[in-house]
Amino acid sequence: MPEGDSVFQTARMLHAALAGHEVTRFELRVPRAATADLTGETVHDVTPRGKHLLIHIGEYTLHSHLKMEGRWQVYRPGERWRAPAFQARAIVGVGDVDRRTDAVGFELAMVELLRTADEDRVVGHLGPDLLGPDWDPVVAAQNLAADPRPAHVALLDQRNLAGLGNEYANEVLFVRGILPTRPTTGIDAPALVDTASRMIRANRDRPIRTFTGDTRRGQGNWVYGRGGRPCRRCGTSIRRGELGADPTAERIAFWCPRCQR
Repeated sequence: MPEGDSVFQTARMLHAALAGHEVTRFELRVPRAATADLTGETVHDVTPRGKHLLIHIGEYTLHSHLKMEGRWQVYRPGERWRAPAFQARAIVGVGDVDRRTDAVGFELAMVELLRTADEDRVVGHLGPDLLGPDWDPVVAAQNLAADPRPAHVALLDQRNLAGLGNEYANEVLFVRGILPTRPTTGIDAPALVDTASRMIRANRDRPIRTFTGDTRRGQGNWVYGRGGRPCRRCGTSIRRGELGADPTAERIAFWCPRCQR
């Protein structure tokens, strides 16, 4: 599931493949930007911002969001795509025909081209980025401490801190012993932020995400995806429910009723 660490790794991969090169193929397969053409422009860098991906080309930013299914992949000449062509939403190629490298975005939930000068319109609302150069744990903790909603909802609000998705929210709350429904105003926000930061930074460079320290299949999570199974700490059956800022934003929450109070 793409979360801040996955987006960070994707940006690093794309930056290594594209940055500093001239664009020789540019296709956006979305109606609003289908006629856009940045061939001849230079890719300056690829930057992650929370769960958003920003490819800076010339004076423009190609903004994409992976959501649940989206992914970017890099292909060399003659290499067969590992996903159906109809799922491709964006293609950025550099190099000539015989040596071109193509970055292809499949099933992207959001694809948008805008001037870099207007970039704040799409990411300016985000809180401190857990994996970004602007990371400020003090501000992130202040944001959470002022949020009266359930802790699970507050952690997922990218305006409080950017980069956490549902898997992280569930795992962070378990490790801190906090019920997902507990109001954030009544918890130790600095400690919660510190745990979240250490978790996502530990996973930033790992090929396999883990919260328990065990990278074996099915062993990496404390509670996420383990509804009805015994808690790894106390053996109590893990419960599951749904929480969200509103009915359209509900996410599945998992918790141990004994370890989280």
